[in-house]
Amino acid sequence: METLVTAAQVEGLISDLTRQILADPDIAADPGRLALVGIRRRGEIMAQRIGARLQRPGASPLDIGALDITMYRDDTVGIRPMTIPMGTVMNFRLDDRPVVLFDDVLHTGRSVRAALDGLVDFGRPRFIRLAVLIDRGGREYPIRADFVGRNLSVPPAARIRVYLKPTDPCDEIGLDRDPAAGAEEVCR
Repeated sequence: METLVTAAQVEGLISDLTRQILADPDIAADPGRLALVGIRRRGEIMAQRIGARLQRPGASPLDIGALDITMYRDDTVGIRPMTIPMGTVMNFRLDDRPVVLFDDVLHTGRSVRAALDGLVDFGRPRFIRLAVLIDRGGREYPIRADFVGRNLSVPPAARIRVYLKPTDPCDEIGLDRDPAAGAEEVCR
């Protein structure tokens, strides 16, 4: 696996995404109502990290949730291995609230489409913005990110692998040019 983004650079991408979110005039107009929702697993970590940076001293805690999209996916039949749902953790409603949805890699748009289906189970947000660490292109759905850490152009068959603590042993983003061979060891 080829390392594309080191731990220090991941930290920089998180900082940049935080600045982009703070610069959004619609979010800045009502920051106290903002809800952050991460697609399980690494989108959830992104939401938590950025939420900690957005939290204002003395303000009510931001609502941060984790959305499991397993049951909303349209590509679970056939060649994909069966996935055990991890469960959604959101103890708040989204009605008339600004929402930032987080995902680690934006590729075909299928995960984001599934997440949008899942979000409506929690109410009707005022608007939803999408934040991603990596946008690698290759859309199958007309979906784009509002906040992007880095745009990468990679071969269609290659896979971007994102590793984030505490789920993984380190923070790192790599390129696996031959995903069929299996993932190599990370965090060298």
